[in-house]
Amino acid sequence: MWSKNLIETFFSLGLFINALLFVPQVIRLYKVKSAIGFSLITFFGFNLIQFFTILHGYLHRDLLLIIGNTLSFLTCGSVTYLIVLYKGKNWSKDINI
Repeated sequence: MWSKNLIETFFSLGLFINALLFVPQVIRLYKVKSAIGFSLITFFGFNLIQFFTILHGYLHRDLLLIIGNTLSFLTCGSVTYLIVLYKGKNWSKDINI
């Protein structure tokens, strides 16, 4: 029983840490206001994986999976949003809009 609790604790921490790993990228994008060096395809792919993992958690009634991946979805989604925002601004400058 203690091993199950230990595994679930580390799994919970892993999900939370995964969500936190996107925060420095959000901060950098916000400060620099440029998406140079960021891949929209990569972060969109992360969001897609997180979305389907949330759905999987819902189907299996796994609240831990739902909450952990929802946090990751939100932080990664912030990165994705800022990439689109700043690449869009740079794109419009390139074509003089």
